[in-house]
Amino acid sequence: SGRSESMLSLEEAKARLETAGQSHVLQFWAELSAEESNALLEEISKLQPEELLEHCRAAAEAASRHSSADGRLDARMKPVPPEFIGSVRKSEKEKLQIWGDEGFLQISQDKVAVLLLAGGQGTRLGVPYPKGMYSVWLPSGKTLYQIQAERIQKVQELANVKHGTRCTIPWYIMTSEFTLEPTEKFFKDNEYFGLCPSNVVMFEQRMIPAVGFDGKIILEKKNKIAMAPDGNGGLYRALVDNKILEDMERRGVEYLHVYCVDNILVKMADPVFIGFCVNKGADCGAKVVDKAYPAEPVGVVCSVDGLYQVIEYSEIRPETAELRGPGGELLFSAGNICNHFFTRDFLKDVAEKFESQLKQHVAIKKVPFVDGEGNLVKPTKPNGIKMEKFVFDVFQFSKKFVAFEVLREEEFSPLKNADGAPLDTPTTARRSLLAQHYRWALAAGGNFLDEQDKPIPPKHSMSQNEDPPVICEISPLVSYFGEVKM
Repeated sequence: SGRSESMLSLEEAKARLETAGQSHVLQFWAELSAEESNALLEEISKLQPEELLEHCRAAAEAASRHSSADGRLDARMKPVPPEFIGSVRKSEKEKLQIWGDEGFLQISQDKVAVLLLAGGQGTRLGVPYPKGMYSVWLPSGKTLYQIQAERIQKVQELANVKHGTRCTIPWYIMTSEFTLEPTEKFFKDNEYFGLCPSNVVMFEQRMIPAVGFDGKIILEKKNKIAMAPDGNGGLYRALVDNKILEDMERRGVEYLHVYCVDNILVKMADPVFIGFCVNKGADCGAKVVDKAYPAEPVGVVCSVDGLYQVIEYSEIRPETAELRGPGGELLFSAGNICNHFFTRDFLKDVAEKFESQLKQHVAIKKVPFVDGEGNLVKPTKPNGIKMEKFVFDVFQFSKKFVAFEVLREEEFSPLKNADGAPLDTPTTARRSLLAQHYRWALAAGGNFLDEQDKPIPPKHSMSQNEDPPVICEISPLVSYFGEVKM
């Protein structure tokens, strides 16, 4: 296989690695085939020596500081003030209506897009493919991607009916090296689930090397560096690298709804949330749910020294998490669900001015590696550092931040673990969706009959471990969020 134009020579690769103090990457060079050495040169060509040097230094330094709740943040944390919070539960009906109308207006004018963070594989679910391709065994057999695609179609249709338009909500999908090809193939094979292919824009986030505690890049094969996606906060760099901001500008997109792939209840381009943020003049917004209990492992949206951010549950002391307000409610109750609003201008600002200031989060992982003899070793304890940026770490750069509280049972049921785990499994995700559809049917005046045509008594509240009395799945193409077609 011939060398591509942009590929480095061996001398250039050596010089680049030497600058970064990573010469060991070529230690097996003499044993590689032409194809293997080309693959390694291509990987090295993507690494900038100064960036690499800084990355490896920062990783080793961060790992040595890696600690949990040390109380440094607790005294400086304050809850989001009530005037910056909208709420499905507490805001007046008329306000919710005004916000919904505003959202539909923006959608009808082609100003709204959705952006999906889909860099993760289904490893914890025990499958070798992207999470969005997972089916939680609904009666219809629909996957997460299909449910989301159909919700986009439906909300477009609702905006069109309301405003007599033919609008488009572009769908931007950030993948990683692991998920891009299978995702593209899956969409093609399924004819983009009825969406226009030119309105589904896939792009890839960067991969960065995993580093050992000694600050050296880890080799996973003799000719392959162990790489990992740079976290969902890699979005801001990827928007620039892939010219996505220009694409948004060309289409006239002003507002973005950004979300994670694994929430089966996500309201795509939620008109009420978008309308609330636009109405408040916000450049950045976050949907939150009430924490279920003080120690629930979700990040908390709050302000620290007057700047908004998400504090991870591991960074807060238990006594702070337990604090309560005058009405007995948790003081820090705004649980982050990775469901955000950004203006395009804000994203542009972040990408151009603030991306380099984003905090690096350290994940200490078991990373398979080749030893000095070239043997593959699967470590039994953590040996590597993966550095990640988080999508929500940009809140601090916002000029006008707002939060919007939604009901967990209506909008948040993440799929993270294989069945058998206590929470966030295919079973809990399926139950959440089917229970929601059952509630919609009851609210619309529906009655269910058994095989003998006898009414099945309605059940208005169910625990998380309970299936609804009736299995009832409603296609997103029929109802976006429980609205009834008259």
